[in-house]
Amino acid sequence: MLVPLRPGELQRLIPAVATSNQFAAALGNPRKILQRVMIAAIGGVITLLISQSQLASRWGAVWLVVGVALLLYVLWGPIVEAGQRNAGLRRYPAAAIFEGEVANVFTRERVLDRHEQANKLGELELVENRRTWIVLELEDEDGYLGQLSFPMSKKHQFIRAGSLIRCLVLSDRKDFSRIAALTDAWLPGQRLWVGEYPFLLRPAFEELCQLRFARQTS
Repeated sequence: MLVPLRPGELQRLIPAVATSNQFAAALGNPRKILQRVMIAAIGGVITLLISQSQLASRWGAVWLVVGVALLLYVLWGPIVEAGQRNAGLRRYPAAAIFEGEVANVFTRERVLDRHEQANKLGELELVENRRTWIVLELEDEDGYLGQLSFPMSKKHQFIRAGSLIRCLVLSDRKDFSRIAALTDAWLPGQRLWVGEYPFLLRPAFEELCQLRFARQTS
């Protein structure tokens, strides 16, 4: 079942400015955080040194501001990234609440990164860092909708085929004949949110679902 959103509701459910959950998701894993720290440290220090050499110049203050901004990249980088991801979904002209069920549940191994490492014999060998992802196939009375995939954890082992699930469906067509994107999803029966990235303001989405589906059943 697809219940189209009213004007302005999409923007209320997916904010323009990153929330704390979105900031944490965009911050990434320790390797990504380390990359940001290195960029901030190297770029910030170099720029600040340039600003010190340009104190007598009108560009000295500009270089100083740039240096401080680079040093704070660890903070504003995830905010910008999350805002861009949100904007990617907010631009769609058609959005609807999907209510259906989990048709199938399975897992899949994903390679996070590869690197070479010396073994006990001193020979280089390729080492892969893998992680298990869980995949949910969604459907309703009209048939198959699409897939949601996200890193698996212990709380996901109770998800079963047939579970009620709700999320937002985004499309560039008013009749939803082509699905462009799905947001994170809510499983009311397990009181569990799932998804790779927390697009939705979750309490607002739960409240809107209660309101819409209560009206339809009354």
